[in-house]
Amino acid sequence: MLMTSAVKSLLRPPHMQHRPPALTAVLLGVLACQWPGGAAATEPKDKASSAACHRETYRVVLDVGHTAEAFGATSARGGREYDFNLRLAKLIDQKLHASGFAKTVLLVTKGKSRKGLGERASRANALGADVFLSIHHDSVPDSFLQKWTFEGKERGYSDRFKGHSIFVSHDNASYGSSLQFARALGMQLKTRGLRYTLHYTEKFMGHRQRTLVDAEAGVYRYDQLIVLRKTKMAAALLEAGSIINRDEELVLESPERRDVISAAVVDAVDDFCAARSPRPVERIARQPSTKLVQPASMLPTSQTKQR
Repeated sequence: MLMTSAVKSLLRPPHMQHRPPALTAVLLGVLACQWPGGAAATEPKDKASSAACHRETYRVVLDVGHTAEAFGATSARGGREYDFNLRLAKLIDQKLHASGFAKTVLLVTKGKSRKGLGERASRANALGADVFLSIHHDSVPDSFLQKWTFEGKERGYSDRFKGHSIFVSHDNASYGSSLQFARALGMQLKTRGLRYTLHYTEKFMGHRQRTLVDAEAGVYRYDQLIVLRKTKMAAALLEAGSIINRDEELVLESPERRDVISAAVVDAVDDFCAARSPRPVERIARQPSTKLVQPASMLPTSQTKQR
């Protein structure tokens, strides 16, 4: 690190120093702020990040995947995906409100029509959402299913894959922001010890194979998803895990796992909100003088089913 002449003078032997005590105090303050281990260097980043996010005005739209009439995938034990989605989305909604995101909207859609997919995006756009997150739980193609008997009834299952996945659409008007938010979510899940599934990268997935655009955070491209393609804000779809996997179904059903996922979503929203918020500018008052004023300095991203 290069030192200014003023800082160098501070380091001179006592017999070579000729400055008032006030200047010494100022220079010590500069050192404390600029050198590693100083006050500025050790300030927690998360504290500054949270302060930058105006939670009270930030709007998150949580889309509950599928409907009660068209419930999506069926779990290994006969559960409806829609019910899994609704339980998790409700908890995320509660935690976001509790964290100060008072304008969060829980989007629940009715009916069987494909038209409802476009309506979800239209409603999010009309609400002026800052972030759109669609909540789902995953399954596998029918060709991967095996049979077992649960509670006296034959069911389909596949224990071959497990883990969550996050999708974004390149056709979204805010693709860069969508990718930034999806990455924030993926990293929050990873921090909590959760792993994403890699089976979408495999050739055996056929037309369901997806491009992995962020291998660290587990973010895939799925350009055709209507709820991601037609939304005008940062938008992502979370497959929270595989309910067709018998072990993972039980884990996803537990309050503990829902609590972990919901906490990850809240922190990801907060990170993304802080990163996208305008940074404050230090203002310098105009002086009644003809002298030029220096500009202010700036202060320190199931089966085949339609979503």
